[in-house]
Amino acid sequence: MSDGRAGALTTIALVRHGETEGESSVRYHGRTDVPLSELGRAQMRAARRELALRLGETRFAPVFSSPLIRAIEGARLIAGGGATLVTIDEFAEVHFGLFEGLTAEEIRERYPEEFARWRADPLAPAYTYPGGENRGAFVERVRRGLDRMLTMLANQPSDGGCALVVAHRGVIRAIVSALAGEEPSVELGSVHILERLGSRWHPRALDITAHLPR
Repeated sequence: MSDGRAGALTTIALVRHGETEGESSVRYHGRTDVPLSELGRAQMRAARRELALRLGETRFAPVFSSPLIRAIEGARLIAGGGATLVTIDEFAEVHFGLFEGLTAEEIRERYPEEFARWRADPLAPAYTYPGGENRGAFVERVRRGLDRMLTMLANQPSDGGCALVVAHRGVIRAIVSALAGEEPSVELGSVHILERLGSRWHPRALDITAHLPR
């Protein structure tokens, strides 16, 4: 994607929030607002160290986050208390509807027909989670948030620095797809770095996980 709206900004670092209370590694929390677990907080501190190794002691200004507490907590742990935090409502995770808070096995047992339809093509734009959000509408929502973020960055002074986004699996996939044409795997606590070369964004590194405590 060619886009000059980010002004002098040359790098965007994206981090998926860490593990949450309530088994976030296996449950579809979606829009359910749950805080980070102790392991999740450790994952965010590890992500901060990984970013420092790869980018140097970069000052992220501002820091962008989903409005959900697990992302806000992660952003504060990575960026530190002095950073300006901007929440982007459009960066909230997809609404899973009836699937919220359930594991894949629980969804299969409770809603077998809907589970089969969903699993046939989990990322199909036409699919709507029962009682929740349409996949295509979700991606468009995230792209609106991305447009808003890039416009904000273009309107502020920059010395060619780095923006930080802390959000969710689906949100990060949608952002990386829009900017760089890639759809990475996005593990809990993973780090993704995009660089702008000329007017285009390119993946410098995607789905970095070696730093994560287990």
